[in-house]
Amino acid sequence: KSPPGPWGYPILGNVLELRKDTHLALTKLSQKYGDVMEIRIGMRRVLVLSGLETIKQALVKQGEDFMGRPDLHSSQYISNGQSLAFSPDSGEVWKARRKLAQSALKTFSIAPSPTSSSMCLLEEHVSKEAEYLINKFLQLMEEEKSFDLNQYLVVSVANVICAMCFGKRYEHNDQELLSLVNLGNEFGDVAASGHPADFIPLLRYLPNRAMELFKDINRRFNAFVQKIVQEHYTSFDKEHIRDITDSLIGHCQEKTVGEDTNVQLSNEKIINIVNDLFGAGFDTVTTALSWSLMYVALYPNIQKKIQEELDQTIGRERRPRLSDRGTLPYTEAFILEMFRHSSFLPFTIPHSTTKATVLNGYYIPKDTCVFINQWQVNHDE
Repeated sequence: KSPPGPWGYPILGNVLELRKDTHLALTKLSQKYGDVMEIRIGMRRVLVLSGLETIKQALVKQGEDFMGRPDLHSSQYISNGQSLAFSPDSGEVWKARRKLAQSALKTFSIAPSPTSSSMCLLEEHVSKEAEYLINKFLQLMEEEKSFDLNQYLVVSVANVICAMCFGKRYEHNDQELLSLVNLGNEFGDVAASGHPADFIPLLRYLPNRAMELFKDINRRFNAFVQKIVQEHYTSFDKEHIRDITDSLIGHCQEKTVGEDTNVQLSNEKIINIVNDLFGAGFDTVTTALSWSLMYVALYPNIQKKIQEELDQTIGRERRPRLSDRGTLPYTEAFILEMFRHSSFLPFTIPHSTTKATVLNGYYIPKDTCVFINQWQVNHDE
């Protein structure tokens, strides 16, 4: 049997019910139709999953069945359609590239810092930006009393990602860095507005200013990364791997991306992987930091307890380090609760079924688009 769900209008489907606060609308519908329900967005059938056990069953126990990505029209313009995060391809080539990206990211996250007492390179870069932000915020509070935190957070986050991916830390007024930040902001704004052509195919053939802007943003970002990668090729030394891009070039020159595969890694694939790594951290980390600071400002009693824990455990002679994490339970509990309560990403990136399957007794056809309602799980009773 097919999953239950609300009746929809021809062509539009259930779009009119989902126009505002989509996560709340779908949570309300799930209370009527259950944790596995089917809706229509435009002309595309979408499976909506709610409830911890149902989501765990789909993504963990039946993970192979639900690991795909839907073939959305807009996805072909992200990393030239080769994005690890958005591409509908989930075959062996995709798995090998994903494994390589994870390996490169892990290596340069935990690599020891040769120039400071930091535990690793990532910690060193984060510490430098944290120091800058503290001094900047103190200065702004004295001069202006109030200011927009986000415009400074986003530059620092971009700087950390640039340092990891490109081995380059910029001054905060550097025009190249600011251009990159603007591109990231533009991408987030356009992506957040949605792309009706993903769900109503006819719209792909009509003039669409938002889609043209989306294509242009992706072209400009690809060109920026391509320039950086080309500079790395020129100065590449396999005996001195400086950053994630160097690591990927090294694998490219070895011709394969893994011991058990003959999959080749081209220059274009390197650009696409770096695009993904940058994009994955840029908006989400900035948003998480913004929410965290908003919560501590809104709840000064919690801010006070965090400060007391830091003072008692670490003192004020040095900054916190990654190695302190296990000794700061209240601070970590606050961070995790911030993620749960804010649920600033109410849905995961859409999934897709890789084959026909059965979930909770319902038949789900191959290539079904799947929405995971994270907000509902984080706020269930």
